[in-house]
Amino acid sequence: MTPRIDLGELARRESEQTEWKENVADINDVVATLSAFANDLQNLGGGYVVCGVKEEKDPHGFPRLLRSGLSATRLKEVENTVLARCRDRVSPPLAPLVEELGSDHTDRRVLVFMQPATGAAHTFRRDTDGAKHFVRVSRSTIEARNGLLKDLLVRKGAMEPWDRRPCHGATVDDLNLLVLHEALMRMDLKRIPAESLLSDTQQLHALVPPLCAREALTGTLRPRNFALLLFGRSPQRLIPGAFSYFSRYPGKTRATDYAERRELTGSLFEQALELSRLVAAEATLLMDKTSTRRQNIDRYPERALNEALGNALAHRDYELADPTRLTAFADRVEFHSPGGLPLGVTLEQLRKGKSGPQWRNQALAWLFMRMGLAQGEGQGLATMRELMKAAKNPAPKFDASEVWVNCTLFAHKTSAKVREAVSRGTRATVSGKAAKAAKKVVAAKSKKRGTRG
Repeated sequence: MTPRIDLGELARRESEQTEWKENVADINDVVATLSAFANDLQNLGGGYVVCGVKEEKDPHGFPRLLRSGLSATRLKEVENTVLARCRDRVSPPLAPLVEELGSDHTDRRVLVFMQPATGAAHTFRRDTDGAKHFVRVSRSTIEARNGLLKDLLVRKGAMEPWDRRPCHGATVDDLNLLVLHEALMRMDLKRIPAESLLSDTQQLHALVPPLCAREALTGTLRPRNFALLLFGRSPQRLIPGAFSYFSRYPGKTRATDYAERRELTGSLFEQALELSRLVAAEATLLMDKTSTRRQNIDRYPERALNEALGNALAHRDYELADPTRLTAFADRVEFHSPGGLPLGVTLEQLRKGKSGPQWRNQALAWLFMRMGLAQGEGQGLATMRELMKAAKNPAPKFDASEVWVNCTLFAHKTSAKVREAVSRGTRATVSGKAAKAAKKVVAAKSKKRGTRG
């Protein structure tokens, strides 16, 4: 009978799908990895655990397989124990496929476990630990915690995405009909009465559930999180992280005695409009409002600022209590968004502009797109890059950790030098138009101070 598995072919596949175990020192590691393949967080379709094979490099640096194999006694012991623990300690139970292959020794065999992805979120209980979810991240099998666990449960349908869940501490009275009506006008849906949307059946779009959900036991209507966030009277009462900070510093660092700071609360729709106004003021440096000749200097493409703002608000993790932070310096604007990168997006992809569309909050992102506050289908990042490039600004910079994502847009070099010179109230040694503009502004300030004296 021809074997169903070609080890050479497995070695050429993505390493995320194959775990090589030469000696099988800990059988629990095999079962944990099989449950991780079944959970399939990375959507690879499952994977293989190969026992009795070691992956190494040949003298030329190319990968090769050392098929040491397992003895007949050890093979049966591993097979029986793994299958028993998949049945008794994994919930829901697993039944991986098993195959034996030849090794480099006639008296030893290679044992392969094949585990397809399933539709459930499986837990595995080791000897003394409680039940835990395991997932595959790159070449490692790790316990799913915090954001990874939430992503797994949402993907498997064991938990609704956060923005779609009903907020059990809220009622329809927590929704502001005036804000909802203004949003409908902005979406060109003015024919829809705002009151009719306070329901568990009326939908704005197929991608957006009704604004409310009805409790099965009491029949009470509860606003969903996205509705409370966007249109709530005071969403911060139940969603602690639903507020924003805007700060403006005159120099390139926070080390200054003067800074403008704004704390924005209220509905996210109102915050987005006010933040859009604040970042729009950063787009152009106003040199002389009294002159009939144009003295203004373009610092950023305004649309690029708004794209970064929309991404920071629509795709952040609102289960974290940290605010969204926008900080303007003399030479850049930073958009700080709580929550790590969405599942399926890497920092490398983000920096190269090759990340596909990934929505952490699908309903929220769709409404932002429809209201003109962000773009959908991953267009926002590409648009931002193209706008910055066309304006001859430096490319956007992205940084991320497990708990935040940061996007930085840099000002045009000329405008950054002028603003810094103006903010210091001194002459700046810059070239061309920048030097002339800075000199004019400083002279005007000096003249004004002299008149007051």
